[in-house]
Amino acid sequence: MVEVEFGDFNHGPQRTPMTKTNMDLSELLSKHDQGDFLRSIAEAVLQLIMEADVEGLIGAGRHERSGDRTTWRNGYRERALDTRLGTLNLRVPKLWQGSYFPGFLEARKTSEQALVAVIQEAWISGVSTRRVDELVQAMGLNGISKSTVSKLCKDIDERVGEFLNRPLSGEWPYVWLDATYLKVRQGGRIVPVAAIIAVAANTEGRREIIGLGIGPSEAETFWTEFLRSLRARGLSGVRLVISDAHTGLKAAIARVFEATWQRCRVHWIRNALAHVSRGQHTVVAAAIRQAFDQPDRAHAGETWRKVAEQLRPRWPKLADLMDASEHDVLAYMSFPRQHRTKLHSTNPIERLNKEVKRRADVVGIFPNEASIMRLIGAVLFEQNDEWQTSSRYMMVEAFAQIDKEEIDPILSITTKAA
Repeated sequence: MVEVEFGDFNHGPQRTPMTKTNMDLSELLSKHDQGDFLRSIAEAVLQLIMEADVEGLIGAGRHERSGDRTTWRNGYRERALDTRLGTLNLRVPKLWQGSYFPGFLEARKTSEQALVAVIQEAWISGVSTRRVDELVQAMGLNGISKSTVSKLCKDIDERVGEFLNRPLSGEWPYVWLDATYLKVRQGGRIVPVAAIIAVAANTEGRREIIGLGIGPSEAETFWTEFLRSLRARGLSGVRLVISDAHTGLKAAIARVFEATWQRCRVHWIRNALAHVSRGQHTVVAAAIRQAFDQPDRAHAGETWRKVAEQLRPRWPKLADLMDASEHDVLAYMSFPRQHRTKLHSTNPIERLNKEVKRRADVVGIFPNEASIMRLIGAVLFEQNDEWQTSSRYMMVEAFAQIDKEEIDPILSITTKAA
């Protein structure tokens, strides 16, 4: 008979009777086929580790009378652990008071669960890429059933749906919108879709992720429906919406919120420099940025137009672009100066978009739009939780200055002196 012995996990006084800490490998081998043998061994070893851990927490063995006992067992909860050996079916002990959760079964984040769910769904549906197939094999998920995937998807969808459809209260003066382009299968074809992420800051200085939409980014009807869905959930008090130049978005903003649109300054400069030879990028960009250094909207507009006239003889298309986009690029200058560094572009959510892309790149091609909502929604859900535990994003007192044209005294003196 072959036995594997385990030492004392508790390093404390020996008590009897204790849970059996050895296992008969011959018995395991006789109960399982050779192919399941290693998985059975792994299950048995991990189960013994959990039993020993719980005895240490309780201070007594199963059915043992002891003055050191702190609580009692309260049955088990089933937990599956996906490994290279396949899925291990474990029984995690429960306690009447307190809780126990083994370190090797560290709870997955919602986004990680969502990623696994999307990978499984694509594989089972037979629409996975080679990358997904390799992930399935490496994660030991190739034995997964449709019912298991369905249950996992349902659990995640409920959490993500509750987050994305939660009611919004209070006033949200600033809203940032940005799009991340993904690939999805539709009717046997692979088509690009845009995942639109909405972030807003309320008058308490907090920012939150308030929405996610999937659709064609260039369609005005899509933008209008998305913004109306936000308004229906309680989004109000919107004064400025910051985004890139998406066709139809500006009109949708005016129609739904009657708010000002701020065109992302960073993206605008990239588009503007396309009219200039690469060797002149630094000089031209520095000239345009003079407008951004002004104390208020009036001075910024004056400088903007002067720079446009200076550039017109050599780069007429660039000057025409400046003429057409002055009000959109400088809109943020009419808002409190304490907020302006976060209002002129979509950069505040760039990091969020990078995380979304990182997770999406693992999948490559999504099996359907629901899987996009599941994975991206889970990432947004977790990021929003992190934001709520951090310090305020914007100065609260400055919100009272919205609609009041303000001149920075220091910048004003500098401008006059120049």
